[in-house]
Amino acid sequence: MKNIAILGSTGSIGVSTVDVVTRNPARFAVYALAAGRNLELLKKQIERFRPRIASVIDEDHAMRLTDMLGRSSQTKVLWGLEGYREVATCREVNMVVSAIVGAAGLIPTVDAIDAGKDIALANKETMVMAGSLVVEKARTRGIAILPVDSEHGAIFQCLVGHNRADVRKIILTASGGPFFRLPRDEMHEVTVEDALKHPNWDMGAKITIDSATMMNKGLEVIEAKWLFDVDIDRIEVVIHPQSIVHSLVEYRDGSVIAQLGVPDMKGPIAYALSYPGRLDDVIAPLNLAATGTLEFFSPDCEKFKNLELAYRAAASGGTTPAVLNAANEVAVDAFIKGTIGFMDMPDVVEEVIAGHDPKEPHTIEDVIEADRNGRDSAAKIVERLSSQH
Repeated sequence: MKNIAILGSTGSIGVSTVDVVTRNPARFAVYALAAGRNLELLKKQIERFRPRIASVIDEDHAMRLTDMLGRSSQTKVLWGLEGYREVATCREVNMVVSAIVGAAGLIPTVDAIDAGKDIALANKETMVMAGSLVVEKARTRGIAILPVDSEHGAIFQCLVGHNRADVRKIILTASGGPFFRLPRDEMHEVTVEDALKHPNWDMGAKITIDSATMMNKGLEVIEAKWLFDVDIDRIEVVIHPQSIVHSLVEYRDGSVIAQLGVPDMKGPIAYALSYPGRLDDVIAPLNLAATGTLEFFSPDCEKFKNLELAYRAAASGGTTPAVLNAANEVAVDAFIKGTIGFMDMPDVVEEVIAGHDPKEPHTIEDVIEADRNGRDSAAKIVERLSSQH
């Protein structure tokens, strides 16, 4: 029996994790849950699993959840960062599913590692912002970090049983999002509604927007560098609109090994939870004959500038990836609110990282400071751009 805490239990990854756990009650038990504002769904999850603790975004939501659960509930309700940290370090838990979106997932994930918990990692920002520190912490503690992103889960599977010294390069696939075939001169007219229509995956708003700008793939490139200890110039991105080949690894002899499957996040989640074993019938079988043609294209980094900016930030190193991520989160939030346009987002990110003086982070506090500076700089640029519209 594996005891699990889920950070981000009401998000898309969290809901899929709950589904996997529910189907395998003899394998997994849920001891702690953390969510944001979706109290109705969290209440259902609490009633299903009866966790020791649950945490929400703030005290007001905690009071409302407590009232919804009633006096008979045995679940301790917490809130805010301290609540998330307690969920991540719950004594009975031995694996934490890190699925909080954005920089908010960093501190609880690091706390979980410090507390000796294995990590099923869906929060890519943890590695983007603080990869060197996180990898060293995990190595020192003997902690396993198992990737949950479909691409990184695929790479992980393609590496199992092979000598890492034989790896020539890693190939991350990307769907291309909803605008892969849209002419560049029409992208200035993209609306929030347009950007939220992903062709293959059901994800939250922030990640879906990141997919539309290809920032999501840029962040995954940086994450792959740290997860698999591969230099950034040995990580390639290819557009694969069908999202059937989830990623590939090329070896020194020219062989390329790929992991395929229907686009369903329950697959990589289940593998991370059950590794080194596998669970029965997690996703629908792949019917290659019915799937038809699989296409692959090189990305257009002029059209999707965020991908090139992520490579640039990774090459700069130090605190630059943390600042890249911070600027992007501010830009995406501004776009969703209608403050700036779709093509303004990469401009915000580019200006912020261009003005950043990278430093080598020695502590998580150094990373948090860089994140704060990146947000402050991005907010000023957003304000300027919004006044021009």
